[in-house]
Amino acid sequence: MSHVTLTVEELSIIAQQALRKSGVSPVSAADTCAALMAAEQAGIASHGFARLPFYLDQLDSGKLKPDAQSVLAEYGSVVNVDADSGLAFPAVQQGLDRGSALAQHSGIVAVAIRRSHHFGMAGYYAEQAARQGLVCLAFSNGPAAMAPWGGNIPLFGTNPIAFASPRENKPPLVIDLSLSEVARGKIMLASQKQEAIPLGWALDREGHPTQDADAALEGSMAPAGGTKGAALALMVELLTAGLTGSNYGFQASSFFNTEGGPPHIAQLLLLLNPAFFSAGYLQHSEQLFAAMLQQPGVRLPGERRQAVAQQNSTQISLPAALLEQLRIRAG
Repeated sequence: MSHVTLTVEELSIIAQQALRKSGVSPVSAADTCAALMAAEQAGIASHGFARLPFYLDQLDSGKLKPDAQSVLAEYGSVVNVDADSGLAFPAVQQGLDRGSALAQHSGIVAVAIRRSHHFGMAGYYAEQAARQGLVCLAFSNGPAAMAPWGGNIPLFGTNPIAFASPRENKPPLVIDLSLSEVARGKIMLASQKQEAIPLGWALDREGHPTQDADAALEGSMAPAGGTKGAALALMVELLTAGLTGSNYGFQASSFFNTEGGPPHIAQLLLLLNPAFFSAGYLQHSEQLFAAMLQQPGVRLPGERRQAVAQQNSTQISLPAALLEQLRIRAG
């Protein structure tokens, strides 16, 4: 597969033009592009610009609302955001900005986003909060891909969890993971190549472990950690869709086609100001990190992604076919 390398600025212009052509406002286009760019730079192409054609198709079909106006409502230390059936990125960013400001003087803030969509790389938002001195937990549900433990019908999304903590004179610690054993994209790729997948990645429609990628796509993803991962996925469903009255995974339409109504899934960001808990959090946490790093072969979560992002700070390589598709959509 041939690739083309562009500057970050060149790619941003193409992506934002494509979004604007589909009716998205300049601010929303910029927020969306920034999140997709962060994923590309971190080497997480599955959450980068490969997603944009699907967003554009849904905007053009009406499944996503191009002129969505997210609305904030504050109740004490809770910021509720209605994404208005539009792209998730501007709604989440708006909620995070407001929540981070509130957390500076209230200590703990919850930001809940309802009637939302795919919000990309969860760690992108958690890291933003950490760079403002806050500890952050970020959750999202998604369309059904995993069955509850012991079952064979997908009800839960892969339901990412991200955590970020500020560090003393260093980039934040960022943990970003989904609750499936592997990304669904790996199974899709194996199916395209007609390759077997390792046991433990997925289950077939009857709930049996399978090495057949096609059977896996018709079945369900295996939860990370078995029953523990399935329980965590249930927890995320309740923290996001449950608290906000949004669609659970089994009620949500696909992120990848124009069928059905808006997915209307949800996100939750928990923001904690360490200064409200004890003095010297940054110095205290470095003691733990130092103890970890004394052991040969140990590295902190997120360090590899941050190193890749630094390498990709000015240029991005995209598949030529994808870039051509985006250029056509940009007009």
